[in-house]
Amino acid sequence: MTVVKSSLPEADLKVVGEALQGALVDVVDLSLVAKQVHWNVVGPRFRSIHLQLDEVVTTARQHSDTVAERAAALGVSPDGRAEAVAKSSAIATVPEGWIKDNDAVQILVDALGAVIARMRERVAATDDPDPVTQDLLIALTADLEKHHWMFQAERA
Repeated sequence: MTVVKSSLPEADLKVVGEALQGALVDVVDLSLVAKQVHWNVVGPRFRSIHLQLDEVVTTARQHSDTVAERAAALGVSPDGRAEAVAKSSAIATVPEGWIKDNDAVQILVDALGAVIARMRERVAATDDPDPVTQDLLIALTADLEKHHWMFQAERA
């Protein structure tokens, strides 16, 4: 069923729709991973990392809504269900139980790095078919890269 008609040609819509769906899956999973680590982080740097993780969650949740609404505006039904996220995310599984502060930082460095790499591919893929979506993905990538830098600095 098509409820919303896109202004993009079908071939462009396919590329853009895939980019938006992939971005949605990645930011939804990033928010879940960051929250799981947030609940389980322990160690001398608990408080600062705990708070920093919530900033990642906030960023990911805000962008997930923006990405999903962009997809919907183009006539692409966004899929943020757990099944879709588990099937398509690039983020490694978080271990069960308590997570030492140093391990928490490494988990976020790796998760953010994986998502950023895929976002940059999506930025390149949407350059020609839809600069509006590309702009949205550029802003998302910039915010993720800022968090990535901050977690990398935690390892120094």
